[in-house]
Amino acid sequence: MLRRLSERLEFTKGLGFRLGSLLSVAILPIGLILVIQTLHLSREYERSAEIALLGRTAAAAAGERALLQGALGSADALGLAILETLDDPGLCSEVMSGFVESTAIFAYAGFTDLGGRTSCSSVPGEFDLSDSREFRGFLADPGTFVTSSMQDPVLGMPIVAVMQPLYRGSQLLGYTSVAMSHDLLRSSHQPGYGTEQARILTFNNQGQILSVEQHPGEDIAELLPEGQPLTSLVARSETTFRARAANGETRVFSIVPVVPGLVYTMGSWNTAQSGVAGVNLTRFTAFLLPMLLWVVSLVVAYFAVYRLVLRHIKVLRQQMRRFAIADRDKPPPVLRTAPAEIADMSQTFHNMARILIRDEVALESAVNEKTVLLKEVHHRVKNNLQLIASIINMQIRLIDHDQARRVLRSVQDRVAALASIYRNLYQAEHLDSVEAGRLISEVISQMGNTSVEAGSGLRIETRIEPLNLVPDQAVPLSLLATEAFTNALKYAAPPVEGAAPWVRVVLVPTSDGQHMLEITNSTGQMVDEGSEGTGLGSQLIEAFAMQLDGEAVIEESDGLYVLRLCFTAEKVHPAGNLDLQQVVLTSAARQGARH
Repeated sequence: MLRRLSERLEFTKGLGFRLGSLLSVAILPIGLILVIQTLHLSREYERSAEIALLGRTAAAAAGERALLQGALGSADALGLAILETLDDPGLCSEVMSGFVESTAIFAYAGFTDLGGRTSCSSVPGEFDLSDSREFRGFLADPGTFVTSSMQDPVLGMPIVAVMQPLYRGSQLLGYTSVAMSHDLLRSSHQPGYGTEQARILTFNNQGQILSVEQHPGEDIAELLPEGQPLTSLVARSETTFRARAANGETRVFSIVPVVPGLVYTMGSWNTAQSGVAGVNLTRFTAFLLPMLLWVVSLVVAYFAVYRLVLRHIKVLRQQMRRFAIADRDKPPPVLRTAPAEIADMSQTFHNMARILIRDEVALESAVNEKTVLLKEVHHRVKNNLQLIASIINMQIRLIDHDQARRVLRSVQDRVAALASIYRNLYQAEHLDSVEAGRLISEVISQMGNTSVEAGSGLRIETRIEPLNLVPDQAVPLSLLATEAFTNALKYAAPPVEGAAPWVRVVLVPTSDGQHMLEITNSTGQMVDEGSEGTGLGSQLIEAFAMQLDGEAVIEESDGLYVLRLCFTAEKVHPAGNLDLQQVVLTSAARQGARH
């Protein structure tokens, strides 16, 4: 599990990941500063948006403010005239009518006493307003009121009236009222920049709507905050807030006093029109910009690292890999377009490769020269040994003594075996190993041709499998096979009367990883070797077996004589080249010493 986790986290060791981590740590303070500054900017923008909404709402209600404040002033001024003419209703009504006729704003002016009777007004006649909602409200709480009526009992049309209490000293006499048409008040709205799509609504401190700017067929409830009566909004004057309207739409509302304590104007804004949506965007940007900065920095860092470092390192790695797999015809080119540090590294590798190529060429030339010289030495030694064998053969022809001829024949066979070994050495393609199977086959073939007399009927059988040995083992194995084969030829006899004698040579691997050399010959009747031999061959066989770290085992049975040697083949390695001549000479010296 830990290994699998380590493999999955292998990418964390890359230069790109580490550089990205360092950049992330480096950018973190900048990102935090950017978040703080952007949030601060968002708050400032929000305050600016609130002030702008309040200003737009106040600008839209400027006409209403002028009308209502003029109406309040007019009501105060008419109160003085009413007090002077109150005892003469006709004169009082004349004054009221003259006031209305002198202005194009007001549709009504008059006085209503505490009994609800109106005998002094701009409209001729006497009216009883004791049952009107406005009169009952005044009696319940005498004071200044701004109210509206969709069907005025005196004028018979929608009006907006300003009611001002009239006192004589401390005595309340009634109230003075001036009224203007509802359409006039609504038409006084002044749409300005940013208020074209807004909804402007004017209401009094009692929560009664005085005028509203709405589209045809639009429900007023869709412009008001859901679940909040207008009277509760008086306390939120000079503020902006967000709330859900009756249609489920989230809107922004701003409350501005038109006549403080009496009349207020509310602006109802769609969030997209109010500019508050920009506040949310600014807050989102506070976190978006640092993330974009981080992502862009990582992308730029990755491409910068890839362009400046990684791609040159990949090229340099490919050059090293090709050079390592023996593509050494010429040194790799220097990365001139890489940064100075990588170019210097490439130059160093180029110089190293050039030196290695030069040294390898020199070393290969030296090895080839030594190989040629060593093969020449082997060839000369082989020629000398063959010359010696020829001289011994000439000497055999001149000697008539049979025992001496057998001794010289034995020496000649051993010298011929050494000559065969040297011939295989200089003919071999690689001097670090010898094909022992072929070498033994040639020795046996040569000895069979020279030692077996014509007409003897001797049959030679071989089963020799290929075997590569280092010279330290190939030489003693070949010499041991020569001695054993010589003895087998010497003592081979027909196994039964009338049969032909035979000799069998076997060289095969065994099941336990070793190799076995087995030489068997037919013996016929048992022969006492001690009466005819000197024992030199047995001594040589024992000596060669010791060099192979094995033991020659001899088995004798009725009609068979078996010599078996099991040994372990050493692994072939190039170091054998250096001691090849010494191994052969040492083996020959040992053989000569035993003679």
